[in-house]
Amino acid sequence: MSGEQWAKQRVQELQALLQKASIAYHVYDAPMMEDSVYDRLYRELQELESAYPQLITPDSPTQRVGEKPATQFQTVPHRIPLYSLENAFNLEELRDWQERLLRVLGRSPEQGELDYVCELKIDGSALALTYVNGLLERGATRGDGQAGEEITQNVRTIRSIPLRLAVTDPPPVLEVRGEAYLSIAEFERINQERRSAGDPPFANPRNCAAGTLRQLDSRIVAARKLSFFAYTLHWPEGWGAGDPPQTQWECLQQLKIFGFSTNPLSQVCRGLGEVSQFYEQWRAAKFPYASDGVVVKLNRLRLQEEAGFTQKFPRWAIALKYPAEEVPTRIRAILASVGRTGAVTPVAELDPVPLAGTTVSRASLHNADRLRELDVHIGDTAIVRKAGEIIPEVVSILKELRPADAVPYALPRHCPECSTPLTRLEGEAVTRCPNPQCPAKLRGQLQHWASRDALDIEGLGEKLVAQLVEKLRIHTVADLYYLTPEQLQGLERMGSRSSQKLVQAIQNSRQQPWERVLYGLGIPHVGVVTAKTLASHFPSPDRLAQASSEEIAQIYGLGAEIGEAVAAWFADAEHRQLLQALQALGIPAAPAQEVPAVARVLAGQKFVITGTLPTLSRAEAKTWIESRGGKVTASVSRQTDYVVVGAEAGSKLEQAQQLGIPLLTEAELLALDPTAEFGDPHHRQG
Repeated sequence: MSGEQWAKQRVQELQALLQKASIAYHVYDAPMMEDSVYDRLYRELQELESAYPQLITPDSPTQRVGEKPATQFQTVPHRIPLYSLENAFNLEELRDWQERLLRVLGRSPEQGELDYVCELKIDGSALALTYVNGLLERGATRGDGQAGEEITQNVRTIRSIPLRLAVTDPPPVLEVRGEAYLSIAEFERINQERRSAGDPPFANPRNCAAGTLRQLDSRIVAARKLSFFAYTLHWPEGWGAGDPPQTQWECLQQLKIFGFSTNPLSQVCRGLGEVSQFYEQWRAAKFPYASDGVVVKLNRLRLQEEAGFTQKFPRWAIALKYPAEEVPTRIRAILASVGRTGAVTPVAELDPVPLAGTTVSRASLHNADRLRELDVHIGDTAIVRKAGEIIPEVVSILKELRPADAVPYALPRHCPECSTPLTRLEGEAVTRCPNPQCPAKLRGQLQHWASRDALDIEGLGEKLVAQLVEKLRIHTVADLYYLTPEQLQGLERMGSRSSQKLVQAIQNSRQQPWERVLYGLGIPHVGVVTAKTLASHFPSPDRLAQASSEEIAQIYGLGAEIGEAVAAWFADAEHRQLLQALQALGIPAAPAQEVPAVARVLAGQKFVITGTLPTLSRAEAKTWIESRGGKVTASVSRQTDYVVVGAEAGSKLEQAQQLGIPLLTEAELLALDPTAEFGDPHHRQG
């Protein structure tokens, strides 16, 4: 045997042994060798690969840290979206969630308890991992759920993430989701080093983990020793290595087989009674990592498919959060803040106090009813917490500590910005300023229009917007497009160059697509995801303006509240005038090809697609069905109306035949819409 042949065999042996040792240590918490032994074998592998660089493979343990820092991170679309979780802050809210879930599933409590999987919620940073033929191909951040930053080089440094799946017959493509986090001990070590170096410490482990993952130099990431718990896998359809998991619990076991670490504090719970016991058991416990609650998921994957998703959350999972950290502080003053919709919110100005990793100096008092309920006085000592761990709010008042000169507070009767009498509709908790030209409303609308997810106008910040409203008398977002550099040069901190740059940025925003414009209009209940959904069904302002509230409400994931809000917005005369002004400016930009409207002939029907269709890709077939009001799910159940069958159909065909579900060819599917004609891009025929 030649020297290179021997080296190749030895490298393969060392790579396999070190990978096995890493899984034993990080996944099963059962070290199979001393650290000193691992280090010696690792060094031997390094030396062999240095002498024979042609033997280095992407999954070698030595390839976890890149040699060169990245220059930037690229944004990449997620193959499967990463949804965030709805929160419940007590057991009563958890019961309300289950009631909604049961209604969606069409089940009654008499049919028996549901099985859930409870996992500790790790306070870290979500990652999306993609494996191709068993090798780690890509790691990405959550981002907005639809796309994130590609940080593969940094992900490779996390030793509890396998570079190669620990199976001999890996799937062609595997998507794994999980949480990168820092142990409490590692977080404290990092902060101690930063203090010693004169750098500010990180506020909390979550922020430190997120910041670490976005380091351009992977050597810094490796030095901070992130860990990872996997919690979701997306089983590739048609992969034949054993039966696919049927439950979330089986997914967790399969993740361990693949070589991932999962949270050992996970449990199958029968009904909310056992969920509550799990929650109470661990809520006061101390862990080696930060945990802010318990994630509760439906165990059976088929029921997850039936439950589906809202625009933001999976209906089949929820985060049951631990009680938020609460701190006392003094109320210095109370201001009435007016938002872009005219809502008037009382805001308490506080003595600054550290809370959940940040310093808080302001807190919401919500509305007039909450003010009366709390009996708030200026000068009171208030208990403050972060609602959803984001927005500081006043929870209660320590009246025993109220000073003699404390002043009671009530919302003003007139708008603090424009002096218009405030209004409050019957049945609403919110007090509003009805003046459409209120400066505060105009400022909020302009800031929202210019925000990153809307028209994304760089340089149009809060202070400049205030000057536009006050000094240049901007009345609508359409007025922005008539601004000149000469006008802007008269404003504070706006020179010739910055004025020209801003005018150019405003004009460039005219090319933004309809979905961004729709979000920028600030319609109640229309966030980024809802705007995308509406734009896909109504691809122009005129189309959406003609839609009834019922037609909008029928779109999967929207509902009556959004339908009524959108229809009411477009019925308003001032809003129609604004749209006309924008369209005269070429906003939104015209699509490359106008997509004709289609009838919603499949509304309320559920489809499953299996096999290869003759002319349509699976994505095209899914779009065709959804554009007509149907829903495409991944698994066959008794609630499935049709299974669309192509060549080389898999087990879903057998399941459909066993359940008696009607089968459709591609031609039969297209025939379900008798209004579609040849040449319609929504009805492509072979």
